[in-house]
Amino acid sequence: MSGLIGRKIGMTSIFDENGKNIPCTVIEAGPCVVTQVRTKAVDGYEALQLGFDDKNEKHSTQAAVGHFKKAGTVAKKKVVEFQFENEYKLGEVLTVDVFTEGEFVDVQGVSKGKGFQGVVKRHGFGGVGQATHGQHNRLRAPGSVGASSYPSRVFKGMRMAGRMGGDNVKVQNLRVLKVVADKNLLVIKGCVPGCKNSYVIIQK
Repeated sequence: MSGLIGRKIGMTSIFDENGKNIPCTVIEAGPCVVTQVRTKAVDGYEALQLGFDDKNEKHSTQAAVGHFKKAGTVAKKKVVEFQFENEYKLGEVLTVDVFTEGEFVDVQGVSKGKGFQGVVKRHGFGGVGQATHGQHNRLRAPGSVGASSYPSRVFKGMRMAGRMGGDNVKVQNLRVLKVVADKNLLVIKGCVPGCKNSYVIIQK
């Protein structure tokens, strides 16, 4: 498994050779610096720690500054570990060239926060259009949520209103349509979680 850290630029669409309009997402992937090399002898597993997006040194702790200085780079805003098959050294820079056009990737990010939402938006309840028990004249109410004398409580996990969004979401098997190496851009078919300029993790 290998990948990069990136930033979601936004969505657009391109035409394929048959003239079909394909919706796609543009991601700035890398350059990422190898900030630490995990080994079995020291850490018990093998992985690479990658850093992305420069951070002002005065906004970083001294421990973080020293950690990144070992790799010969400035402090980074986003740090993620990947299991790489190839051998990379401390301080080496990985670019968007690790991906090729036509291959499939998984993209992970934090979904947009929607705030406090009701059951129709949060869980897809039918509302009064598919009226069931407990609705009467309330259009988007949840209806009955539990029994009375037994169990005299609402079961855990009951689908109810609450905070929606802001979750870690991974979208799998998205095809890489274009790799723009000179601008570190990936054009991926479909949509990925998160808002504009949010961090995403792209994995092969």
